[in-house]
Amino acid sequence: MNDSGRRGRQAEQRAAQFLKERGLVILVNNFTCRWGEVDLIAREDKTLVFVEVRLRHNDLRGGPAESIDGHKQRRLVAAARFYLKRFRSIPACRFDAVLLMGKEEGLQWLKNIILL
Repeated sequence: MNDSGRRGRQAEQRAAQFLKERGLVILVNNFTCRWGEVDLIAREDKTLVFVEVRLRHNDLRGGPAESIDGHKQRRLVAAARFYLKRFRSIPACRFDAVLLMGKEEGLQWLKNIILL
């Protein structure tokens, strides 16, 4: 794994720990299918939460939130829809993002980043 991949995995681990500390249960790390990928799938009470984790070391190309563009959102939704096929009845769902900027700066948790 290259440095970028290693930093991405570390960011996902930090995000997972952050969410666990706030009461979410992590169900899946790195769900991947042919339509896209979801970094974390978690449960908060009865809600299924699809989480995109974004790490940026600087804002030269925009911050972490700006990097979740329309294309990324469509792929995230497509992967989530594929994941949901395993359920008889679809639970309440939402899409969140955990944003990290720099090496040691805090995390920002954005809820409901995609409204369907």
